[in-house]
Amino acid sequence: MALRLAHYFVVGGLLSFTGFVSLAHAEPVTAAPQMTMYKDPYCGCCEGWAEHMKAAGFNVTVKVEETMDTVKAKYGVGANLASCHTAVVDGYVIEGHVPASAVKRLLAERPQATGLTAPGMPMGSPGMEMPGSKADTYDVLLFKGQMTKPFARYEGTQAL
Repeated sequence: MALRLAHYFVVGGLLSFTGFVSLAHAEPVTAAPQMTMYKDPYCGCCEGWAEHMKAAGFNVTVKVEETMDTVKAKYGVGANLASCHTAVVDGYVIEGHVPASAVKRLLAERPQATGLTAPGMPMGSPGMEMPGSKADTYDVLLFKGQMTKPFARYEGTQAL
């Protein structure tokens, strides 16, 4: 009986130690990125984009704004870069229907920029899906002031 009891203590101790070592090498848990989206009270597609971002792991707070021009001016979004909604995440501005994969890449690479834009309202982009309609091919642009450069190309929500 004493030998069997000692065996349980040794095996139990090894399992506990193994579990401790496994925990020591576990990946840290990161919180969902916090995003604030500003939208016009009469725009419905913005809610679809917010749902797309939530499904991709973002924590989205929606703020309804009567004067979106003021919001865009505050965050440095020129008329040529504008879309229907403006979001802010981790110091970057996200203008319009930018896919979550592009935002995740932006946050991983952290370039010196104001943010990303998908100017206009490309058909098939997140929040602009229309069953039976062909998705547009569009560019997501990295911008800083009025300077832009291509960041990614999409057809609907698929990167090309």
